[in-house]
Amino acid sequence: MRSSRVLRTTALVTAAPLLLAVAGLVHPRHLTPATAGDWAGLHVALLPVFPFLVLGLVVPLWGRPRRDAEGALTVLAWVGSLGYAAYYSGLDAVAGISAGTVVDHGIHGAAGRLFVTGDELGRVGVYALGVACLATCAVLYRRHGARMLPGAVVLLAACWSFVDSHIFWPRGVLTMFGFALAFALLTAATFSSGDDRARSQMPTNR
Repeated sequence: MRSSRVLRTTALVTAAPLLLAVAGLVHPRHLTPATAGDWAGLHVALLPVFPFLVLGLVVPLWGRPRRDAEGALTVLAWVGSLGYAAYYSGLDAVAGISAGTVVDHGIHGAAGRLFVTGDELGRVGVYALGVACLATCAVLYRRHGARMLPGAVVLLAACWSFVDSHIFWPRGVLTMFGFALAFALLTAATFSSGDDRARSQMPTNR
């Protein structure tokens, strides 16, 4: 029963970064008239995927937050996750769908400004994600101790890389794999800690 729950949870929280990693493998390296159609189409397909990257932060903090420091950190993680979902979706729409569409239709001079705006939106989104990651790691450390540190280190490294890598090959793809690995490690640490608490509460025969 426990192993199936771990597998289901791991599949849930790693699905989005793994899909984004695969998308990064086929993402055009440059936006040109020849690649514009694929560029815009890929970003249309990814529009509902990018926000689900934060499932790896939301799932381990599921439940009503308590009225203490841990609860405040949980709310901060949720707010940061929402900020990421909103602003990074803006990047996807502006620098992905819109820029690809104008280049595909031969509209000159607009794509550059769209990239500038999209980059600004994406940067705000990743900074919000960074806040969410830090708050999530703080909550999980309070709950599960040092066993979650490997996942936290990988998570924060992936978030730092995400600031300017997007999902472009090679670093962006490796960044998405990093998120997937971090979420898997945090899931394993969470379930393992729960087992330890359950064993400590079991009566012993004397």
